[in-house]
Amino acid sequence: MGLLDGKVAVITGAGAGIGRADALLFAKEGAKVVVNDLGGARDGSGDASSRPAEEVVEEIKASGGDATANFDNVAEAEGAASIIKTAIDRYGKLDILVNNAGILRDKTLLKMTDDMFDLVVKVHLRGTFLCTRAACAHLRERNESGRIITTTSVAGLMGNFGQANYSAAKAGIYGLTRTVSMEMKKYKVTVNALAPIAHTRLTSDLPMMQAMPNAKDLLAPEHIAPATLFLASDLAADITGQVLAVEGPRMYLFRMSQTDPVMPKGDGGWTAQEIRERWAEISGK
Repeated sequence: MGLLDGKVAVITGAGAGIGRADALLFAKEGAKVVVNDLGGARDGSGDASSRPAEEVVEEIKASGGDATANFDNVAEAEGAASIIKTAIDRYGKLDILVNNAGILRDKTLLKMTDDMFDLVVKVHLRGTFLCTRAACAHLRERNESGRIITTTSVAGLMGNFGQANYSAAKAGIYGLTRTVSMEMKKYKVTVNALAPIAHTRLTSDLPMMQAMPNAKDLLAPEHIAPATLFLASDLAADITGQVLAVEGPRMYLFRMSQTDPVMPKGDGGWTAQEIRERWAEISGK
């Protein structure tokens, strides 16, 4: 018995890296998998290619699993709808959506063009929104249960030099995840986010990866897949609105926190000067 026996999953950006690792593990655990990948370059440029998705499907079938390739663009409304429709047409339903598709166009703020910002936000944030909306419409209609998994990032939660576009998109995904988890709870749909740190096609040349010995093995995408599987399975039926970080063998939760509230000393409310004077108290330091 697999953890996902009888389940149907869509995984976007599943032609390589984390998405591929997720797809292979999901299939091994009994899921029927729609492997979505546009097949472009890591910066979103170049012609689309069907090969990445097709190769993962071939791997799954060679191991006795059931998978279907899809090449639609997550960032277009028609494409996102078509991805979800592929699962429903091929397998009769959808149980799980993993939003994993993404690109990088890193530059510091003053060197970043409008197109660099817009395209990264479009693929990550808009793509996650469009696919999630299409999946939730189906899951609401079924009203049986469902799992939505998004992909945020430490960059989105903490910031990262040279990634204003990516960080903004991933921070947006955090907010989207939290809100949709509230809205879909009554339909028995859980919505959680992963914040993975992994050595993939997107990250292999980042300074952090270059500086880390054995990063390719220590931070292999295969470390992320069990966490995705957990959130997609009935083991996590009572967990929603969470951000689970996976960094090689390390795992932890990200949470928004606040310092203890502080009141002004006088009856006239705060002044800028008092805020400065009491900044250590306000900031909790």
